[in-house]
Amino acid sequence: MPTAQAWNENSVSEVAKRLESKDAEGVLRWGVETFFPRIGFASSFGAEDVVVIDILMKINREVTIFTLDTGRLPEETYEVMDQIRQRYTVPITSYFPDKAAVEKLEREKGFYSFRQSVENRKECCGIRKVEPLNRALQGLEAWITGLRREQAVTRSGLPKAELDSAHRNIVKLNPISDWTTDQVWDYLRKNQIPYNKLHDRNYPSIGCAPCTRAIKPGEDIRAGRWWWELPEQKECGLHVKPGH
Repeated sequence: MPTAQAWNENSVSEVAKRLESKDAEGVLRWGVETFFPRIGFASSFGAEDVVVIDILMKINREVTIFTLDTGRLPEETYEVMDQIRQRYTVPITSYFPDKAAVEKLEREKGFYSFRQSVENRKECCGIRKVEPLNRALQGLEAWITGLRREQAVTRSGLPKAELDSAHRNIVKLNPISDWTTDQVWDYLRKNQIPYNKLHDRNYPSIGCAPCTRAIKPGEDIRAGRWWWELPEQKECGLHVKPGH
């Protein structure tokens, strides 16, 4: 297999074509066999992510699971994180934002600057999520997400494997990119996996507490995230290619 330095758009595109016909376990098995131990799963512990964890644990229980603890997560998110940690007896590696950067932001712009403009919101996400992710990915050759094509207009063409040009051209795997919401919940219930209880209160997409609300009947599943912004702006920066 190519080394970390050898991966490029063409080689990853070829892999993506092969993986498109594979199920989530097949995608994850390829990733683990190719990159372990230099592969990790970035989990926010939403419904999709706990599904991926369950599948991943059946393949290799030593794959790193990490999370970005922004300091403003809902209590329910911490609860499911600990339930997952106990169920699978696996460590969850937390990455926190830089203390000085958070203090500077809050002292200069207050505690809700992210609601004042898209630029301010991206600044907050950059400090609390993007920079910690950069640290989490150091030393890895690949990372795994629970992203799905159904989730947002920005994710409709999401491949099962892609070159992450924002992070040293490492490989990014999206094993359940082709799953529907019903498939996610069928798997959760069948396997009795712990999940974030906010999902039962009409929170299909869960981020930081002040940036997430329940959705109303008929609303898009991402409508509760940064609800004061337009749909095409609703990415925090973790999954946006440079220049987009």
